[in-house]
Amino acid sequence: MTLIDLSLKAEPPNFSKPEFRAALGMFATGVTIVTARNADGEFVGLTANSFNSVSMEPPLVLWSLSRAAASMHAFSTGSHYAINILSADQQALALRFAAKGVDRFADLEFTQGAGGAPLLAGAAATFECFNRSRYEEGDHVIFVGEVERCARREGASPLLYHGGKFYAEHPL
Repeated sequence: MTLIDLSLKAEPPNFSKPEFRAALGMFATGVTIVTARNADGEFVGLTANSFNSVSMEPPLVLWSLSRAAASMHAFSTGSHYAINILSADQQALALRFAAKGVDRFADLEFTQGAGGAPLLAGAAATFECFNRSRYEEGDHVIFVGEVERCARREGASPLLYHGGKFYAEHPL
């Protein structure tokens, strides 16, 4: 077994924050909207592309949220949330849930999942998650969710994000 020397530290970055953001943008991702209910029963949600699978057994997924996000308290203290993977025709929804100062749920078609989180109509897939654990790293919190229910819309094309732009591509 190899032991890691915990006294070692990373070298300081040799790049700026804009350079780092631009390099990260070269990784194409899907687009999600993460939703929940806060302690007052109000719906909260935000656009996120920091989604990833973690484990098949138990079924685990992760996503991350800025520590400065207005919805941090709701997601940190709530027991459940839903991850809605957006389909190619839901770019306007991604922009709405990324905007500040708008009623994100106005005239929105959704159902409530078993844990109370909104499941968005037309999503390519949904994951209903128990808020299993959180890890504070840098300026974000990593949320690990244990998937209790999932569904997918057969034949749905995903909404993609790359280099600061949305793409709605169909399989090659």
